[in-house]
Amino acid sequence: MTRSRLIFAFIFLILFSISIIYEAHAHSMFNSAESTIGDFRVQIATLPEIPSNGEPMQILFRVTDRDYEEVDRFTMGVRIFYNDIQIDAIPPQSHQGGHWETDYVLERSGIHIFRVDLYDVAKDGGVLTYIFNISTQNPFGYAFIFSIAAGSMGLGAILCYIYIPRILKSRTKA
Repeated sequence: MTRSRLIFAFIFLILFSISIIYEAHAHSMFNSAESTIGDFRVQIATLPEIPSNGEPMQILFRVTDRDYEEVDRFTMGVRIFYNDIQIDAIPPQSHQGGHWETDYVLERSGIHIFRVDLYDVAKDGGVLTYIFNISTQNPFGYAFIFSIAAGSMGLGAILCYIYIPRILKSRTKA
């Protein structure tokens, strides 16, 4: 390849990258969901996106109306189930604003069912229960991440093996 072609390819990649950055959008997190019951919508997410067993995670709750406007105040409790057995509960608490964050540790791998109870918002003054699945990473998850990383590094090594000798050869001719 000539030097002018390399410069052209480099400029093209820069311009292409800028257009990708301009079009960037936030992604919904892996362990995130939302549900609407009645006039209210509850959203839940975890940080990290895929929690590990025995490691602390942060659970993020957001309560809005149907138009995505955050409520001023809400009372929420959470019941946590594993294999259809309740293993823990967070007692109802009153919160100001539309957000609530709490730390939690899931001890077992697999899917946990979070039953989020929103108090005093139903038309009859009762409780609205929103159901969410939160999964934890099991040992297989580490093997999956390792295989993706190893494949990426292998592809990089193959590309370097192919193209670096060509670049060096073209420089020695010039």
